[in-house]
Amino acid sequence: MTNDERLIDIETTLANHEKTIEELSNVVFEQGKKIDQLLKLNKYLLDLIDKDTVKPLSEETPPPHY
Repeated sequence: MTNDERLIDIETTLANHEKTIEELSNVVFEQGKKIDQLLKLNKYLLDLIDKDTVKPLSEETPPPHY
């Protein structure tokens, strides 16, 4: 294998690694956004529970047709 071939192999491998890192970075970014959404939703639901807006099923009054 000549030096030129080795250099081409190294550059190809580096380009593939850079592409993989970029893809992983995008996945981590999207997961971070999703985690933020879930944290906000969780806080909202906990606030509803704290305000007694949502009662445990055992405390719910049955609908009028029962």
